[in-house]
Amino acid sequence: MAKDRILVIGASGQIGSVLTDALRNQYGELNVVASDIRLPADHYGIFETLNILDTNRLTEIVDHYQINQIYHLAAILSAKGEANPRGTWDFNMNSLFNVLELSKEKNIAKLYFPSSIAVFGNDAPKQNTPQNAVLNPSTIYGMSKVAGEHWSQYFWNRYHLDIRSLRYPGIIGYQSLPGGGTTDYAVDIYHKAINNEHFNCFLSENTRLPMCYMDDAIRATLELMEADASKLSIRSSYNLSGMDFTPAEIAKSIQKEIPDFTISYEPDFRQAIAESWPQSINDEAARNDWGWKPKFDLDKMTKDMLLHLKKNS
Repeated sequence: MAKDRILVIGASGQIGSVLTDALRNQYGELNVVASDIRLPADHYGIFETLNILDTNRLTEIVDHYQINQIYHLAAILSAKGEANPRGTWDFNMNSLFNVLELSKEKNIAKLYFPSSIAVFGNDAPKQNTPQNAVLNPSTIYGMSKVAGEHWSQYFWNRYHLDIRSLRYPGIIGYQSLPGGGTTDYAVDIYHKAINNEHFNCFLSENTRLPMCYMDDAIRATLELMEADASKLSIRSSYNLSGMDFTPAEIAKSIQKEIPDFTISYEPDFRQAIAESWPQSINDEAARNDWGWKPKFDLDKMTKDMLLHLKKNS
């Protein structure tokens, strides 16, 4: 059996940086190639600069390193995407097409494409949103993810390309700064708390959203990619859930550890985006098909976030 040689596209992003480290720990540093639009100052291991819209450069990297697994994480997220709808659509879709076509041509063994709760809109149930809920997103980012899910299903059905995907909720981690998503308040709030700063939240206090701690999200990604293909019933994208909470609830959790922490609320355009999304997610398919189970709840996450941020400050 050929050795696993993995390419991570968008390796410098919030999820990509942590996932790359996890893959290197699992498969060996020399078997994981990180790539992004520019070389980060703190990089280590094999890194290649890549504009994912450059198909020749993508092919060159895949051929040179004999890549047989690709994690395609590059995308423009929800909040930033609304500032440039056409550019966001073009980038998110053309980058995916490049990866899909190359994966088919090169017989890539496994491809990972992340989706998002942004695929849901006002027509989906807000509570315990099911796997097969209506997908009617309110953002260009969500529209691109819905289209990506359909293309993933198509390439699986027609070409049997082994594409796997998770609909990430908001991802919270200490490893990197917010990256332009609507749920990123739940990352920034911890940075403000650890620096003894007041936090002005861009969502209202009772806006409930599904979230997942970074450790759980990375573990879910690896578990899905390691799962027996015959056990996977979803070839669009699996619902994934870790926990759900409001800004007021996360503030209260932080105040258990930092009593003087203060928060105020000044909703902006991201409030409408958040209100179009689910408040909680039903991930029964992931639990049944490949045994998914989160390990972190809100208070456990808060303790771990603050512990690591203190170490890094």
